[in-house]
Amino acid sequence: MVGQTQTYFGESHALYDLYAPNERPSNSKHSLSVILPAYNEAQVIANTVTTIRAVLSSWATDFEIIVVNDGSTDQTAAIITALAARDANIHLVSHAANRGYGAALVSGFATATKELTFFMDADGQFDIHDLRTFFLFIDRYDAVIGYRIDRQDSWMRKLNAWGWHLLIRWMLGIHVRDVDCAFKLLRTDFLRQHPLETHGAMINAELLHTLARTGCTYKELGVKHLPRQAGRATGAKLSVILRAFRELFAYSYKWHQVEKHKAQQSQQLQTTHTP
Repeated sequence: MVGQTQTYFGESHALYDLYAPNERPSNSKHSLSVILPAYNEAQVIANTVTTIRAVLSSWATDFEIIVVNDGSTDQTAAIITALAARDANIHLVSHAANRGYGAALVSGFATATKELTFFMDADGQFDIHDLRTFFLFIDRYDAVIGYRIDRQDSWMRKLNAWGWHLLIRWMLGIHVRDVDCAFKLLRTDFLRQHPLETHGAMINAELLHTLARTGCTYKELGVKHLPRQAGRATGAKLSVILRAFRELFAYSYKWHQVEKHKAQQSQQLQTTHTP
């Protein structure tokens, strides 16, 4: 089924309590690449990475943490370089200049070497513990995607997100609870077979559109969203918003034209082979 979605609508933050103890994931049989796009996150990046490292060490047997430094002007790269020197599970990918959120994810996806790829923001607003529940569903679905419970953002960011959500639904036919939630688990092979094209804030919408277009299934799960402790969000910058709109209109037109061409080719083949 194209873009099949199943959603957990409960508001409990204790997702593990939904399952009996013997249903909870123990040591994962899947290897995992964790992608963290980071831009000027020096105040929180060490805590984010070390927390992920500690949590995954308790249940994931084979994992790597890839921090993509997207042209940061602070000490983000230096901090990760120091952590990576002491820990073979931690890796740094650096962009010489800021190329955008989507470009950082694309670089991370290209670097991933494990069976599954998971990405989340590096700003400390997500709880890595929630990922463990995602592994309950990854063998039944092609992807597991999060939606933020009680989103901890300003009213202006929430209003912008609501408008963007409606626009994405109208232009691309994507029906999910939280398009841009940066807490998603996918198969690395899928990302290899369907490389993403957008380089800005449009990347999550493209990812969901590609899942639906290729007939993949996904499960939606609620995840905690925490207040930002330091640093500054860049998603509301005018330049970021304008780039997202440019990419949305340009690529939605391109993708619709590709689908239209495929439909015409299919119709021509059917006509040719009809007696």
